[in-house]
Amino acid sequence: MTESTQSKPLFQLSSEIFVDASPLEIYSIVSDLERTKEWSRECKRIEWVSGEPGTVGAIFRSENYRKDEVVAWAPVPRGAWMTQSEVVAAEPGKIFSWQMYNSDGVREDSVWAYDIEPEGDGSVLVHRFRMNRPTKGILRIVSGLNEADTQKFYEDWAVKLQGDIHATLGRIKAVIEKK
Repeated sequence: MTESTQSKPLFQLSSEIFVDASPLEIYSIVSDLERTKEWSRECKRIEWVSGEPGTVGAIFRSENYRKDEVVAWAPVPRGAWMTQSEVVAAEPGKIFSWQMYNSDGVREDSVWAYDIEPEGDGSVLVHRFRMNRPTKGILRIVSGLNEADTQKFYEDWAVKLQGDIHATLGRIKAVIEKK
C-alpha cells in the first residue's frame, strides 16, 4: 500500500503592497530583523545567535507575545514565547526568507519570506508564509481537538495569519515611506 501525501500546503498565504522605494531600500529594512518589532503584531525582539546577521545560514531567536483574544477558543500558546529560525534566502533587492525551528532545534516545514519586485518608481513588496505539513507546535495545538475543531482551527489560524501578513506590510510601508 502506498502512503498518501498531502497534495497542497496546510498554509500558503501572501499579500502584497506597493512601496515608494527601490528594491534595495526595501530589502535593507526587511532584512534588518532587529527592526521587526516596528511592524510585527507578535515579534517583540530579535537576537542573532550565530552567523553573519542577515545572511544565509545565520540563526536568530525571536521573543514573541500573543494576546489572549487571538483565536481565543483554541489552545494556542498565549503570552510570551521564543522561536528560533535560520535565514534560508538573502538576495539583496529580491528575496529574504527564514525557516523556523521546533523546540528540539530541528528545522520545520514553516517558511516566512519577503519578495521584492521593481515597479515603476517604486517596488511591490510581497510577504508570504508557507507551511506544507503541520509543525510540532501546530500538532500540539490540535492534539486534543476533534476533526471538525481541527479543521476550524486551521481555517481560523489562516485568517489570523493573513491578517498578520497584511498588517505587517502596511506597517513596513509606513516605516519606509516616512521621509
